[in-house]
Amino acid sequence: MSPLLRLPSFYLSLPLLVACGLTLLTYDLPPDYMEGLLLLAAAAVAILAVDVFVGIRLPRPAAFLARDYTGTRDAFVALVFAALIVVFCLLDLALFPVPLFTTPNAYANMEGGRDHIRHVSDMCWVLPPIGLLCARQRWLRAALVVAGFVFPVLVIDRNRIFAALFSVALIMLLRRSETKALPWKRVLLLIVAGTTVFSVLGILRSGTLDYVTLPFSDLYRAAPQGVKWLLLYASAGPYNFSSILAKHYADAHFLINQLVPMAGSIATADTGIPLDASNINVGTEFFPFLMALGPVGAIGSMAALYLMLLWSVRRVQPTVPLFGLLIFLRVSYTAVMAPFAPQAFTWTSFGFIALCLLLQLVAALLPDGRARDQTPGVAAGHGATSSIH
Repeated sequence: MSPLLRLPSFYLSLPLLVACGLTLLTYDLPPDYMEGLLLLAAAAVAILAVDVFVGIRLPRPAAFLARDYTGTRDAFVALVFAALIVVFCLLDLALFPVPLFTTPNAYANMEGGRDHIRHVSDMCWVLPPIGLLCARQRWLRAALVVAGFVFPVLVIDRNRIFAALFSVALIMLLRRSETKALPWKRVLLLIVAGTTVFSVLGILRSGTLDYVTLPFSDLYRAAPQGVKWLLLYASAGPYNFSSILAKHYADAHFLINQLVPMAGSIATADTGIPLDASNINVGTEFFPFLMALGPVGAIGSMAALYLMLLWSVRRVQPTVPLFGLLIFLRVSYTAVMAPFAPQAFTWTSFGFIALCLLLQLVAALLPDGRARDQTPGVAAGHGATSSIH
């Protein structure tokens, strides 16, 4: 498994193939829906095959493990960034109803300026990785990790929980001694905790699944309620993608809205999209491209996401700079979640990447420091981390 973790396509192709397989198990698909599923699966296999020949890989675990970010200027800037996110999380909780303690439907209410605060508090998923990598004091490390997991639970944001869990698990897998076995027990614990929280919050947010009318298979109908939530979430994206491809539906507004700041709503619920179940409205990362540009646009967006992965991997080569690592965590997570909903090609995602690049520049320009790199023979300006004195 360790060599696979270094493959950029691993974070895109494997989730797509798994989601397509779960879709086959979850539904009795109409014959004309198979075209969309085959398109997604074929693209995933093609990207994996191309990646073998491209040859761009993540650094070996030893390079991740060798980096000590504590006390560096990059860590200082990252901790200030984390403090700002915590302030906005507290504002979110203080100024607006807490969905977990009031009504679960409050999670979708962004009125009264909450949407602007949420643009910052949504980045709470970076708190655990920043705490683990940058905090020297144990209490600060624990506080950032707890805040990164508790805030999404309070606002019933399952996506941010997954993002935080994914980042922590990936850091554990990449920052390890190559002489030791992969820490699968700890990673498995994170997976179990994440899926449990996801299922419980899904029930809190939407209640029973008995009202969902889709051509479910007998295997799905026999599954427990919590497992049904996981199967539905994992398979609804490819199912809706295949449905819209079969119906030849076209609408470019959703793609424009997610790429242009404040252009309009990106919500697909209660719209004119001819979904088979209007309340199950996720459709993969490539769904808006399919509606706007057809199958060619969808395939192009898959290729573009793979190129983004390659670029993010290059950002951590060869010495794993801190903000390059945060960019990779973001891009790889959006790739893993590509079968479920758009997260990579959104203006907020591009904004986070731009912010990390800006913070890296700010750290490099901080006064009263000297460049330090922990890899002999590498210039300080290429992947170096600066320390505060």
